[in-house]
Amino acid sequence: MIPAVRRLLHNRRSWSRVAARPSVVRFCLLLLLLAGFGVTLLLVPRPDPTALPQFGDELGGLAPVAGVLGGALLLVALVPRTFITLAAGAVFGALEGAAYALGAALLAAAVGFVVGRLLGRDFVAERVRGRLARLDRWFTRQSVLGVITVRLLPISGFGLVSYGYGTTGARILPFLVGSVIASAPTAFGYAAVGAAVTSPGEVNWFAAAPAALGFIASAVLIARWWRAERRRPDPT
Repeated sequence: MIPAVRRLLHNRRSWSRVAARPSVVRFCLLLLLLAGFGVTLLLVPRPDPTALPQFGDELGGLAPVAGVLGGALLLVALVPRTFITLAAGAVFGALEGAAYALGAALLAAAVGFVVGRLLGRDFVAERVRGRLARLDRWFTRQSVLGVITVRLLPISGFGLVSYGYGTTGARILPFLVGSVIASAPTAFGYAAVGAAVTSPGEVNWFAAAPAALGFIASAVLIARWWRAERRRPDPT
């Protein structure tokens, strides 16, 4: 009985010490935030794409602002960027929809990065060792090209990557520029598809070209990054 009580008290003290660390508390808040977004995505029904143009007409002149801000909030809440871009194309048309979708992506990337930096960077910086430390240094010295490479990789959603970048030592300006450039090819392609949903007679099969260019650029960037990493000496 007594040893069990001692173990319980020891565990309580250990948890108290962990909870007293601000970096741990902030990182737990980040995880809870992401988990909450994930549960919400599973429970909230998706709207009918054919009803989106009517929604845009009801907003009138505020529709572009609502499109950018609303799209950014949805991206921050981990809604897939494909859906946001398709919706923008359905509401505003191919070209305007792509432009507003890119504006939403830029704003969402900034918000996600800042939240990840405030809530997760200290926790990660205190604990990275070995290969993870090398990876963190790679993110710290990363250029726009490196951000484009990561963005084009099918590893995770747009919002989750933004939060993840904030927890690294990456610089925000190259991250934002790279995020917009990497998002541009599929933004024009998916916006054109979204516009075609509400205007079938205006389908432009060249809309697939930007997405194809994105895949080709991804392969080239990955190959260049891999060669550069192999030539780089390990500082450890």
